[in-house]
Amino acid sequence: MAGITLYNYEMDEGSYRVRLLLSMLKLTYTTVAVDMFPGHEETKPAMLALNPLGTMPVLSDGDLVLHGTEAILAYLAKAYDPSRLWLPEDAPAFGATVTWLHFSATALAAAVAARLKSLFDTPGDETALYVGARKAFRIMDDHMTLRQFDGREWFVGDGPTLADLTLFPSFALSRDYGIDHDDYPALRRWVRRFRAIEGFRTMPGIPDYH
Repeated sequence: MAGITLYNYEMDEGSYRVRLLLSMLKLTYTTVAVDMFPGHEETKPAMLALNPLGTMPVLSDGDLVLHGTEAILAYLAKAYDPSRLWLPEDAPAFGATVTWLHFSATALAAAVAARLKSLFDTPGDETALYVGARKAFRIMDDHMTLRQFDGREWFVGDGPTLADLTLFPSFALSRDYGIDHDDYPALRRWVRRFRAIEGFRTMPGIPDYH
């Protein structure tokens, strides 16, 4: 049976999220490089046959082909994390984790788009995207401030989950378009802890100063 294959673009946040989890789960996988910029290869017939939405990332595991970052993360956690730490089975923790996965896919869309606008001059209102990103980060920082007042270090529960993993890249990469991390002290402390997780791997744009 074929193993795990990640169709990957090194500068894509979604691809990075999947690489992070694969590394933290200590999984062996192969990558297929996809030229998103400038080639837009994800919208060409070969990739559309795997993902008709023309988005990244895409992951195959044997005969299973998945697209959508949150779906891929949930699958990998369900299939390859017997400890059930990354996707908790406890109903309240599960619900909270999925809520932050949804937040990542929706509220953080402005942050993802703002970075792409800055790096690759993609379409979008730069000011509106910047405002949307800051609004999402303020929600995250307020949440973590309250958590830290209660002696908690992670977005959900007592250890890192998919909530932390899916939120980390957008904030960590936000200096690419001028977000000052000093404005979010609780997130700075959280990022420092996240970077210390075994299996952490970085990517261009993530600062080392935390």
